[in-house]
Amino acid sequence: MSKPVDTVIFDLGNVLIAWDPRRLYRQLIDDEERMEWFLREVCNSAWNEQQDAGRPWSEATALLRGRYPEHAELIDAYHRRWEETLVGPIDGTVALLAELKARGVRLLALTNWSQETFPIARQRYPFLQWFEGIVVSGEERLIKPDPRIYQCLLDRYAVDPARALYIDDSRRNVDAAEALGMQGWWFSEPDGLRTRLIELGLLVGEEVRHG
Repeated sequence: MSKPVDTVIFDLGNVLIAWDPRRLYRQLIDDEERMEWFLREVCNSAWNEQQDAGRPWSEATALLRGRYPEHAELIDAYHRRWEETLVGPIDGTVALLAELKARGVRLLALTNWSQETFPIARQRYPFLQWFEGIVVSGEERLIKPDPRIYQCLLDRYAVDPARALYIDDSRRNVDAAEALGMQGWWFSEPDGLRTRLIELGLLVGEEVRHG
């Protein structure tokens, strides 16, 4: 028989905080096709992921400027104007987080995020203070789905994986959490997550709240 869940572990980007570099680059590149090429071939997700793994932004941008000198200003903008890639809070998920907090559920977060840019998010979004702890990949120099970063969170906060629900918008990250004994939820939108949280007894349904 499975243990009841008493801890919820959230990914942050595109679960609680919408993030998209297109928000910035639509201001800088007036052709959608050229913008998509730039974000696919120059400042792409594999390159950005290395900053999440701890690579300094100064090193990252210098590397690309050497390869693509004609795009130097656009490359520098990725870091210099990084705050403009933040779309904003995903209100429905933030509301769920507030309900879990009000019910006394233990809240933790595990995020792939650069240690240089995460302080901007901490300052901008007060709900990040609701977590008992946040493990940031750039600080640990490990990124999901490496099982070591999940284990880092489990050990640091003495979490029983069998009593934890892990939420992420990446299927491979959810799979990695489940491989360590956690329950997983592949996030796509807040309503589906609410249903799962009710099923686990972490939230109550509308009919219970208003009945």
